[in-house]
Amino acid sequence: MTPIVRDLSSARTDIAARRTSASALHAACAAAADTPALRCVFIRRFDGSAEVAGFADAQLRVGVPLPPLAGLSLSVKDLFDVAGHPTTAGSIALVGQPAATTDCPAVARLRAAGAALVGHTNMTEFALSGVGINPHHGTPANPATARLDATPRIPGGSTSGGAVSVAGGAAWATLGSDTRGSLRIPAALQGLVGYKCTSRLVPTEGAVPLSSTLDTVGAITLSVRDAVLLHEILAQRKVALTRRPLRGWRLAIPETSMLDALDATVARAFDRSLAQLREAGAQIESIALPEIAELPAVEVNGSFVPAEGWAWHRELLARHEARYDPRVVQRLRGGQTMSAADYIDLQRLRRAWIQRMSLAMRGFDAMLSPTAPVIAPPIAELVASDEAFFAANNLLLRNTALVSMLDGCALSMPCQQPDEMPVGLMVWSTAMQDDTVLDVSLAMESALDGARA
Repeated sequence: MTPIVRDLSSARTDIAARRTSASALHAACAAAADTPALRCVFIRRFDGSAEVAGFADAQLRVGVPLPPLAGLSLSVKDLFDVAGHPTTAGSIALVGQPAATTDCPAVARLRAAGAALVGHTNMTEFALSGVGINPHHGTPANPATARLDATPRIPGGSTSGGAVSVAGGAAWATLGSDTRGSLRIPAALQGLVGYKCTSRLVPTEGAVPLSSTLDTVGAITLSVRDAVLLHEILAQRKVALTRRPLRGWRLAIPETSMLDALDATVARAFDRSLAQLREAGAQIESIALPEIAELPAVEVNGSFVPAEGWAWHRELLARHEARYDPRVVQRLRGGQTMSAADYIDLQRLRRAWIQRMSLAMRGFDAMLSPTAPVIAPPIAELVASDEAFFAANNLLLRNTALVSMLDGCALSMPCQQPDEMPVGLMVWSTAMQDDTVLDVSLAMESALDGARA
């Protein structure tokens, strides 16, 4: 009674058609969560999720319409308050914190939409890297690369365990955050879809903050249509879709820095995908977009993440620094010496840079870039060497962080062939162009799926 379904949307359709049940699909997710391959994915499991699935089935039997999420299993990054459970942000420095008394807004919206919330997932400690390594709870190995390669590879971060729960079959989607790439990077490295909306669209209250300027709430899903559904629930807004064919969109490939240092797998998948999209009718131009090269000058005296991270962590660090990952401490202390004047200058310079970028991007519906320049590196190499860790972290964040500084929106979708390591194709634009990015992404996903078939 559990047919193979592609994504949450098709699972919901099958439940509504009585081809399966929410309870059966919940049991399959729970079984996957208990397998050795998903060791250390969950920091804590929630009680009551099976009852939520059963309630959805009972509603259907008496003729009550299924809720949008149909009692299906969703995981939650250990960054968000869930009533009755502590929120520890993947750290042991917060162990002993009292349980949350209420759901944060994002969790409450998922619950109201019928999600069966199954547990808090592992993550980069305090969301402070794109790699996904956690020395306290263990690092969940990338299940997508494990199908092709025996070497345990990083999951990507910081929504590491959340992405693994989806790629490994323990959840249909996961609630996560994206400050500089924390949804898009693990999605790209695991062959999933990660959507970073314009940050103001989903409330961040009730989540442990990293950067009050850049933090964004969103989801990792199995398809673009699931990304649309989850965004509509989390943002409490209807996405306006034109369903235009690919030939109706004008797209650009920025060449400044975003195509640098691509490994062979990423370069091959990206070039092949562009060719397939052009063959399907997409208008794609290469542009210089030299304004990208101005970003280091904007951040010359510091950046938002260490400055705002230090402001939140400084008291906790004074009491419990020994409980932190030293690599996290090193990055947080980068904000310790940033002056108020430098911080105000950063805000002013960023606003001016966003204006220049927006003018340069005018006339195009969206930009296309590789999400990450490389495939997932082996875990052992990055655990063993600080130099290798920080080099990989900077490279993984390079393209995604740029869109975050733009206050933009971006979706990463898989573009690899079945016999290739996962590679992400990022569709991105400026603030409040979410509907356009989601609309064109649906058309692109259809074209790339057709080419693979």
